[in-house]
Amino acid sequence: MTNRIALVIQYDGSGFRGWQNQKDSITVQGTLEEKIAELDPIRPVKAIAAGRTDSGVHASGQVVHFDCSGPIPIHKWASALNGRLPASIKVLEAVGVPKVWHACYSAKYRRYRYSIFNGSYPNLFLQNISWHKYRFMLDINLMKHALNDLLGLHDFAAFQKAGSNRSNSLTTVQDVSISRYGDIVTVEIQASGFLYGMVRLLMGQLVAVGEKRLSLEKFRYRWRKGLRSEVKEAAPAHGLCLIRVGYEEKIFSKEKSFDTFPSFYLPKFEPTKYTS
Repeated sequence: MTNRIALVIQYDGSGFRGWQNQKDSITVQGTLEEKIAELDPIRPVKAIAAGRTDSGVHASGQVVHFDCSGPIPIHKWASALNGRLPASIKVLEAVGVPKVWHACYSAKYRRYRYSIFNGSYPNLFLQNISWHKYRFMLDINLMKHALNDLLGLHDFAAFQKAGSNRSNSLTTVQDVSISRYGDIVTVEIQASGFLYGMVRLLMGQLVAVGEKRLSLEKFRYRWRKGLRSEVKEAAPAHGLCLIRVGYEEKIFSKEKSFDTFPSFYLPKFEPTKYTS
């Protein structure tokens, strides 16, 4: 008898070549599958993720499923894996799910956060988890106006890297937000799905708007016309984090299905909200 297990996991993407298995590269998928196989050697292991994060991208609320047939009780999988995984990957929770449930195809949305350090001087301790833009104060209100235009179903071909296997570039953006926490600016984007490289290309353009190197009108024109050739700068991978995956069914406990990523580097005060 086989069981389907769903995991909520966190990982520091700094030392990985992304989620997906690649020959001769250390990936999150490969590392996780190796440790699952040590615990359940009876069958080949295939771990399926809700989001295939790129090299260097972090996750604080990634969701994964796999099938197993070993004797380990479902509720023991989290602790068993954490005892074997490297310090850069942690399992927050493991639950049993029906065989028809799928970490990727059952998901209703993914939510990403991009973090920018925008103080007066560089910060050594934030350099691996935020894009350092510390010589020019970003205009958050301009960035907010640019973000608001993205809401709804649109063709985002301008923000799609080469190599995508999708049949089209349509995506529904469900929610956007931007906040400043002292020297840190965070942008959150929630969508039904994301194109390959979409958030990093979008953030490159959005920061150019915030620095007033790119006008709102030009930003809108580029993405609405699908001018991929004019979108040249992608934001660094290390500022990006997959913070939550949403499902119709509430299969995980609330405190473990939402990210804890900001708590170790963001101050404990209410952010300044910017509205149009």
